[in-house]
Amino acid sequence: MSDNHSAPTLKRELGLFTSTLLVAGLVIGSGVFKKIGPMANTGLGEGAILAAWAVAGIVTFFGALSAGGLSTMTDQSGGTYEYFRLSFGQTFAFISGWSDFMVVGTGVNAALAYFFAQAVNSMIPLPNPLDAMAHISLFGFIHPFDQSGIKIVAIITMVILTAINCIGTKESGVFNNIVTSAKIIGILIVVVIGLAWPVSHNANSVATVSNTGSVSFMSGFFTALLAALWAYDGWIYVTNVAGEVKDSRKKMPLALAFGILITIVVFLVVDYVYMRNLPLSELRAVPEDGIAALAVAEHMFGQVGKTLLGVLVIVAVFGALNSNLVSIPRKYYQMAHEGYFFSNAKKISPRFRTPIVAMIYSLVWSSVLVLSGTFDMLTDMVVFTAFIFYGSLCVALIKMKRNGAITGKIAGYPYAPVLFLLFSAVFLTHTLITEPKKSLFGLILILSSVPFYFVFRSLKGRRGLNF
Repeated sequence: MSDNHSAPTLKRELGLFTSTLLVAGLVIGSGVFKKIGPMANTGLGEGAILAAWAVAGIVTFFGALSAGGLSTMTDQSGGTYEYFRLSFGQTFAFISGWSDFMVVGTGVNAALAYFFAQAVNSMIPLPNPLDAMAHISLFGFIHPFDQSGIKIVAIITMVILTAINCIGTKESGVFNNIVTSAKIIGILIVVVIGLAWPVSHNANSVATVSNTGSVSFMSGFFTALLAALWAYDGWIYVTNVAGEVKDSRKKMPLALAFGILITIVVFLVVDYVYMRNLPLSELRAVPEDGIAALAVAEHMFGQVGKTLLGVLVIVAVFGALNSNLVSIPRKYYQMAHEGYFFSNAKKISPRFRTPIVAMIYSLVWSSVLVLSGTFDMLTDMVVFTAFIFYGSLCVALIKMKRNGAITGKIAGYPYAPVLFLLFSAVFLTHTLITEPKKSLFGLILILSSVPFYFVFRSLKGRRGLNF
């Protein structure tokens, strides 16, 4: 098309350091502060909970190695959409991209924004202006007007960050580096103090586990894995910005590997500190809308400690949300360029050289998902849906490596993709059985891709579909 020659394009301004911190920024967000509560409620002991964190980290690392292998095929933006297009063709690529828009990517944004507002609410109680309609529900488990104060703050936060990220890739990258560095330093301070602080209760040894060998233990362990995998989720979205990374075919695999390794260490040490300083019985008592990390801080340092850690939580989640709002819309931008998304999403701001329209689409649907549910409902649905496509990445890597489309040595190949694929199959089966409503709702959103695929395909090459 003639306008492609004069249209503004994305700028390659991100290096390895920024890309690595973007991975860490994407991952280190709500989960490290929130998910120890639901994990404690599984009935597992301290050792089993740490084992769940370790297993989830290793699985994530295998997935990151697999995605890193696929990233050597192309230096274009779009992430998994682009990898699936090259590996399996346009149809499956669209299904994955549309699912990312409907539930996975925008669901991550919604969950992080929701948690950010929860953290604000824990320090400054928010009014609920729509409380009179809180009883209204859809399908029995969606309550759009419940916790309206939290949801309003969540949406406003996404609007502000989207505006910041519209002004330029380099500027948003610098902002991400500052926020991610600040939260890692803050977490390290918490870890040092937490390890040095005298234990005020008779903690069980972290080597013990409960219900070993029983069905209830395995069910509890998989439930804990679901929580931990949410905490590790988000790493894949760094591949969406490949078109803005310098020498991305070499740097993207390194950024993925280094970023996940940093995250594994942070999560294991932080959760050890939590359980060292607060018994599991008290962690189990944290309400669903509470934040377990703040309960630990209050137990150790009183209200002052809770306030200081609350500030760190807000910074950490703010940074994770910012990283996602930078990276996720790049996939929709790439889809629009291929003719399989709303056509105006391919527009680049002539002034800022950012995909502003794609970012607005992401913002709008993320806001709808904020209204749809609670933090834990959103995260469980996101993880289940995401693993369908994470497993598919491994199949894609094996296929492209065997047919010669990917040459050279790939770290962890073939063991990493095979093990990750096997885990994905077991994990998805278990989650479908134990969380049928959330899983089926996620599958319905995936199936919504079918009619849209035929609509976009029929309009391809013409004016396209827009809202």
